[in-house]
Amino acid sequence: MIFKSSRWGHKRLLIALSCLGLTLLNACASVIPPCGAKTSPPSNELKNTKWELIRWNLTPNSNGEVRARQIPVGENSNPIQMAFDGNGERLSGSTGCNRFTARIDEDSRGFTLNQIAATKMACTPQRMELENDFLYELNDYRTIVRDGDRLLMIGNDREILTFAQRPNLQK
Repeated sequence: MIFKSSRWGHKRLLIALSCLGLTLLNACASVIPPCGAKTSPPSNELKNTKWELIRWNLTPNSNGEVRARQIPVGENSNPIQMAFDGNGERLSGSTGCNRFTARIDEDSRGFTLNQIAATKMACTPQRMELENDFLYELNDYRTIVRDGDRLLMIGNDREILTFAQRPNLQK
């Protein structure tokens, strides 16, 4: 009788572990970065690509809840965009009001952006705040993740900028 009870306990444990494993596999699709994504892709994989900011997750609050920052379309309906050049040496783009550029430096751990510079046209105060925060995030990211046509920049502050790939007309 004890043997049967023990055997039943093992079956229950096996079923519970199987369910837990399936749950973890299923949950994998919703983690950031996504399971199949490539973390810190070499810059040559991003040559001649153009990206548009589509989501900005703020740092989780004290309850661990992720909040999204609203991303208004820029002055004259210009979204926040960035493009990697064909040489893998520069990143340039628009904050929706001003243009920016950065040098790409690469090592075995991935690439970093240096010498970030932007034009200084006047924008609305709300747009200037968004622009300043965006340029700060470009300077402060710790990880870039590519998941197909999505590019995620994860900042040291745990904010996540999600970009969608757009057609690049320049080759």
